[in-house]
Amino acid sequence: MNSFGEALRITTFGESHGAGIGVVIDGLPANLPVDWERVQSALQRRRPGQSAYTSPRSESDRVEVLSGLYQGRTAGAPLTLWMPNQNARPEEYEEIAQVFRPSHADYTYFLKYRHIDPRGGGRSSARETAARVAAGAVALQLLEKLYPGVQIIAWTSAIGPYHTMYEPQRLEEVERSPVRCPDPEVSKQIEAYLLQLQAEGDTTGGVVSTRVEGIPPGLGEPIYDKLSARLAYAMLSINAAKGFAFGRGFEAAALRGSDHNDPFGVQEGQVRPLTNQAGGILGGISTGEPIFFQVAFKPIATLRQPQHTTTKAGEPVVLELKGGRHDPCPVPRAVPIVEAMTALVLADFALRIRGNTPLHS
Repeated sequence: MNSFGEALRITTFGESHGAGIGVVIDGLPANLPVDWERVQSALQRRRPGQSAYTSPRSESDRVEVLSGLYQGRTAGAPLTLWMPNQNARPEEYEEIAQVFRPSHADYTYFLKYRHIDPRGGGRSSARETAARVAAGAVALQLLEKLYPGVQIIAWTSAIGPYHTMYEPQRLEEVERSPVRCPDPEVSKQIEAYLLQLQAEGDTTGGVVSTRVEGIPPGLGEPIYDKLSARLAYAMLSINAAKGFAFGRGFEAAALRGSDHNDPFGVQEGQVRPLTNQAGGILGGISTGEPIFFQVAFKPIATLRQPQHTTTKAGEPVVLELKGGRHDPCPVPRAVPIVEAMTALVLADFALRIRGNTPLHS
């Protein structure tokens, strides 16, 4: 329940308001040079306190390497990364420790374990995703070694009632927007909407879209371990994720087969689909075309409005949160998390084909 992947396997550990967050990455081939500035840059994109539209919690998320690296290259042993918590405030959760917060994991964790960490949700907190982002940044560098030219771009395609069909071609287009929406006009609408929600003590959800280019055909396994199924599994493990669709997704349900099918033809001397309604995956296996999918996120459950709930003893109370630091929407900070989980899935499948023999210098 704390591990993900097969040939490339990560195990995360730590709590939101504990000593810190970490990850063990097992299965990396030896001799992979790791650019730690890129890892740190990915963490900067996920960290709290990065804009007026995210939690004001201030965490530098400076990554420390505890094992598995020698002279800047992987040694074939487990690579262990650690990020100390620097701005934890566990005392802010003392007065709600006996209350079930509406739509939080407090309730199910209590039913399952009968002993839970109320400090920001403990392991159920999105703080855990810092470890995933660090691991994903390493996995992306492995993918680039195996498949030169590979590119993973995720972006905000919808927040609340505002959405865009614009597809960015470069990461810089996404990062120009403080809400990671590459459409300048829609980005402004979203920014104004989030400020309104913050003033009202409310939250909203949205959609992250993702495109992957440069992945060859053949990744994924038929039937029960399809690439599409693994991507769905990965994305739905992210906090607040509620829906996954690849290719035309739910739109395909309203189409005729004659409108949805991808005809095959010859381009540059090679047989390939002439359109890509399938989103780069057929029968659970990559086609070599760009992979496209979307992840829907629910509104953040923590509100600054009175909410009716009960204590663990079943006594009715009105919950009115005064402390705590929370985002008005999960989507802007979910973008690098989606990219990280995509890289981990693809790198895992790549190593299933290649094995983890050492990389050439």
